[in-house]
Amino acid sequence: MSKVLPPRPRSLNQKISIAIVAAQYNEEFTSPLVENAQQELAQLTTNAYIDLVWVPGAFEIPAAIETVMRHEKPDCVIALGLIIRGQTAHGDMIAESVTHALQQIAVNHATPVIHEVILVSDEKQAYARCIGTKLNRGREAARAAVSIIDTFHQLKRTTARVFPSNA
Repeated sequence: MSKVLPPRPRSLNQKISIAIVAAQYNEEFTSPLVENAQQELAQLTTNAYIDLVWVPGAFEIPAAIETVMRHEKPDCVIALGLIIRGQTAHGDMIAESVTHALQQIAVNHATPVIHEVILVSDEKQAYARCIGTKLNRGREAARAAVSIIDTFHQLKRTTARVFPSNA
């Protein structure tokens, strides 16, 4: 796992649409995660529509993203949540289920889904990743979203030249 944020990608000026789906559970950590993602997106984009959807917990994130994908077709979706490992395997089971569902949604819709539903062992790790500045996963998610949107736009232009639609 990285110990510092990745470098900022180049800023995007074209119209883009990003959906953020965030869990309310562990709100003292997820709210700053969302705020950091929104602040970073504001610095990296000049013409972005950002839709924020709150859901009760991490387990509900994939269903909400699937619904967003069916109705809005954003350029990218950012999934934000926090699971703190407890005394049972419940947190690990939720994290694994969410991970598989998010990957399936991304592949089925051919739309990037940035996975920052974080599984941590304690509140100290949660603070470092959601509120702190060195490992902030909200900022990292925003940077990943802008980078992959840029990549997908480049792929679409390349594919259009290689496989013209009127051929």
